[in-house]
Amino acid sequence: MIISVASGKGGTGKTLVATSLALSLKERDKVQLLDCDVEEPNDHIFLKPAFIRSEAASIPVPEVNEDKCTHCGKCAEVCAYNAIAVMKQKVLVFPELCHGCGACGYLCPEKAISEEAKEIGVVESGSSDGIGFVHGRLAVGEVMAPPVIRQVKEHTSREGTVIIDVSPGTSCPVVEAVKDSDFCLLVTEPTPFGLNDLVLAVETVRELNIPCGIVLNRAGVGDGKVEEYCRKENVPVLLTIPLNTEIASFYSRGVPLVEGMPQWKATFLGLSDRIREIVNERSSDTER
Repeated sequence: MIISVASGKGGTGKTLVATSLALSLKERDKVQLLDCDVEEPNDHIFLKPAFIRSEAASIPVPEVNEDKCTHCGKCAEVCAYNAIAVMKQKVLVFPELCHGCGACGYLCPEKAISEEAKEIGVVESGSSDGIGFVHGRLAVGEVMAPPVIRQVKEHTSREGTVIIDVSPGTSCPVVEAVKDSDFCLLVTEPTPFGLNDLVLAVETVRELNIPCGIVLNRAGVGDGKVEEYCRKENVPVLLTIPLNTEIASFYSRGVPLVEGMPQWKATFLGLSDRIREIVNERSSDTER
């Protein structure tokens, strides 16, 4: 089973939930944690994995052979990202805009376009006390997170439970990380900002046809509008974590919640059981 942990906004506690779930489950299941928040990965701060492998993350970008090029403009016409501009006697390539789709080379009538790898980050893998761990890091100055995320997800285990820590928001990197999940946990907080971004996140996950549930973090502040929205939209609130200075203190020191406060392990195991029930129910309904 693949469980993605996402949120509409940053700072809601995705890392707290993802690491706590992984650490709780490892005692009864094979667990792998993929940190797909490649712009700011921080799960390693809490799990402290031993990395055994590092590989470059790259995308193919076009290289034009001007001797073959007739400057017909087909490559620029097909590029949806404006990564190529064709002048009268020169083709300009903008690697920063290229998504590496390969359409320009495929459709070039003169076969004047080849591809060369451009390194945009790194993917590191290892383990932490029985938990398989993989994360990606986008290089400074690079903007193309989805290719790095795809490379991280290539390491997805076919056994046990896979937990994917997703970047905040609802943009392309989030869609790339969440898609193909069996379930998506959306972590939010009971504030107007939390509600606004939660609505966007729920809509995004529904477009991907992935069942979701809510983890309400820092409960006790704000108002009850998040719970009201969840009831109205029939989105289950699966776990509530109170606003607690002790929890915040552990987090600030890089101590996972279930290690600092072991009584939470049973709670996260119960969360896992509830997720599995929802996924199984959905699968049964689909088969009917």
